[in-house]
Amino acid sequence: MAARHALKAVLVDLSGTLHIEDTAVPGAQEALQRQGATSVMVRFVTNTTKESKKDLLERLKKLQFDISEDEIFTSLTAARNLVEQKQVRPMLLVDDRALPDFKGIQTSDPNAVVIGLAPDHFHYQILNQAFRLLLDGAPLIAIHKARYYKRQDGLALGPGPFVTALEHATDTKATVVGKPEKTFFLEALRSTGCEPEEAIMIGDDCRDDVGGAQNVGMLGILVKTGIQEHPI
Repeated sequence: MAARHALKAVLVDLSGTLHIEDTAVPGAQEALQRQGATSVMVRFVTNTTKESKKDLLERLKKLQFDISEDEIFTSLTAARNLVEQKQVRPMLLVDDRALPDFKGIQTSDPNAVVIGLAPDHFHYQILNQAFRLLLDGAPLIAIHKARYYKRQDGLALGPGPFVTALEHATDTKATVVGKPEKTFFLEALRSTGCEPEEAIMIGDDCRDDVGGAQNVGMLGILVKTGIQEHPI
């Protein structure tokens, strides 16, 4: 086993780790304040796709979290970066509140499908439109493939089951940009200038947070504040 380097950076998951919808996890603000007194850099990483980074930041500030926008790295950012690299016109299967993060992206006459968490759009007619685009050769980009997530009223389906349904129906494979993909963690660390061996990941998902971090050489710390309260 390779020797660990001195700790220089911490990646912290948001939904399920620091907050659950509009409620902060007890003690989360105090923990971040204690960490702020150290020299270790912090980045907040999230697969949340149901709101823009601006709305997410406002939510966190209302919950008394002292976080700046440049400390947040989202899977929406990663998806937009890929869309720009591929120079495609996506059909955006995302929550309407997430659309500001795709401002300026051409979406008329789509030739790609981007899918995140979009409960109001996961119905037959819209999914069938995506299905037909994929049959015509459009690439499928999944912002992430989480199976479920924690809400205040209990667990809820994530986008993963819908991504898998489209993959199965069209015999295609989605490009996934969020956790637990290696590129997500490496991009999140890039602004810190740290290597994976100098960082840890804290999150409530043993696969997407901890497992994903471990796959790039980071240490992972699992908290039981979110989805791990209900192991299924």
